Amino acid sequence: MKPRECLARVDAVRRLSPEILEVDLRLEEPTALEFAAGQWVSVPFGPKTVRAYSIASTPQFPTRLTLCADVAPGGIGSEWFRGLQPGDPVRFKGPLGGFVFTRADPRRPLFVAEEIGIVPIRAILTELYATGFGRRATLAYWARDPGWLAYDAAFRSLARRYPGFAYHPAVAGAAGAARDGASRLAETVTRLVADVTGLVAYVCGSESMIHRVRDVLVAKGLDRKSVKWEKFW
Repeated sequence: MKPRECLARVDAVRRLSPEILEVDLRLEEPTALEFAAGQWVSVPFGPKTVRAYSIASTPQFPTRLTLCADVAPGGIGSEWFRGLQPGDPVRFKGPLGGFVFTRADPRRPLFVAEEIGIVPIRAILTELYATGFGRRATLAYWARDPGWLAYDAAFRSLARRYPGFAYHPAVAGAAGAARDGASRLAETVTRLVADVTGLVAYVCGSESMIHRVRDVLVAKGLDRKSVKWEKFW
């Protein structure tokens, strides 16, 4: 899909945790936007300043988009996102990005997410299982504490409804757990993946975590190109 300039209006704002917000946008120009689960939009804050926000909703509802952001950094994007109110206009460009699942790919997917890096993976998994995916998939998801597992309840529900979906959450505060996402997720992937035959991985979060998880999988014999990634910080 070719990116285009868009105008939307805020329908609702939700606080998922003290520092994680969701915003529902209703499209006005155009009235619907074709995109793939896992893509993002770019919001301008001046001639050379933009911020990227992953789309948390799915392509099943093209007239509305849900964006989700960690506003803890406190920068220009965080302050803008915190200040959004119903009725506010939002201009953005999208869709953008290639962190998308290829449905024709027969390999079994492993998803690995660190804190707010869960957003595009949430969109991918929600769409897959809502549209009859039916195959096995695994999600390893780390956060500093339970409040940062933004979509924990949704993934637990997904795991109950679809036996093929395995969900492995972890937090830094757990007994014996590594206190950083890179270490903990590398440990989790080492434990979960015994055989990389027929595997494809989608990894999203910090650069250090992406490198650590990719190194684990490559050491187990997975081709480097079979690790898809999206860096958030």
